Amino acid sequence: MKHNIAVYIHDFQKRKRKEYLIMFFLFLCLLMAALLILMVGNTNYSLPTVLHVLLGEEVEKAFFAIRTLRLPRLLCGILAGAAFGMAGSTFQNMLRNPLASPDMIGISAGSSVAAVFSILVLQRSGFFVSMASLFFGLAVASLIYFLSHGSGFSGGRLILMGIGVQAMLQAVISYLLLKANQYDVPKAMRWLSGSLNGMVLKDVPLLAGVVLVGLCLLLLGSKQLKALELGDEYATSLGVQTKPLRLCLMFTSVLLIAFATSITGPISFVAFLAGPIAKKIVGNGANHVLPSALTGALLVLLSDFAGQFLFETRFPVGVITGLLGAPYLIFLLIRINKKGGFA
Repeated sequence: MKHNIAVYIHDFQKRKRKEYLIMFFLFLCLLMAALLILMVGNTNYSLPTVLHVLLGEEVEKAFFAIRTLRLPRLLCGILAGAAFGMAGSTFQNMLRNPLASPDMIGISAGSSVAAVFSILVLQRSGFFVSMASLFFGLAVASLIYFLSHGSGFSGGRLILMGIGVQAMLQAVISYLLLKANQYDVPKAMRWLSGSLNGMVLKDVPLLAGVVLVGLCLLLLGSKQLKALELGDEYATSLGVQTKPLRLCLMFTSVLLIAFATSITGPISFVAFLAGPIAKKIVGNGANHVLPSALTGALLVLLSDFAGQFLFETRFPVGVITGLLGAPYLIFLLIRINKKGGFA
């Protein structure tokens, strides 16, 4: 008996060490990607120059490019990617379905409708667009949850309801774009593509605060989420209050998605991809909140860099993440179809 306990403890410690090493590796990759983005652009700067500017020295010509243009883009990309990654992973684990990503079940589409309506119909921009997309994203998420609840909670029903709501909202967006003044459409299309262009430092503190609070709440609920993944009956037998836990996790994830979307626009497929990649790297038994956050941030930074410098035409980050996510979605649908079921 003592031998078995010792083996279990040894295996647990080994898994934890592996998890920490992988997160450290992801953090190093993220750091290198961040430095690369600060160094490379229309004008390239050396690493010492970048470090001097970050420390507050007003290096001639470099200060404006790095502090005013590149740094806000970088920080918003990291924070938005982390928000998308954490929220997507939480939804997928909670509903036990890889299709259960917030950008697949209508939440991001809800934010997009509000933003497009504000830009094309109300002729508003900036903070108003961000707040409208935030509140409408939360409202759509609440509606989907209410419509899918029925006599009891069903993850499959919520996903199907969300896909239906998303289709309806995409139709509304298409209608607004069709009826709008054609001179205003490019502005709405830029927002819909998901872009880090035009980010400013004043966007960072509030987004950072939301991401930090969301990270803490999801970490606190991560242990109980493990029980929830095994089914409501099993979780209840372990003393987990499933309904309050699910509502808390869903609200936190929706807030992260809606707020990040309100700042950067809907960067497609990051929430969909980050969780499965993180789970594949660290394994099924690990805590996926931090690995998913790091993976999401890394996906956004690398996709933004690719969109800016690897093609003749510059593409918004959402276009590149869409190219990455679409093949995985097709693969997932084929696999689900072969299994003969939705989940």
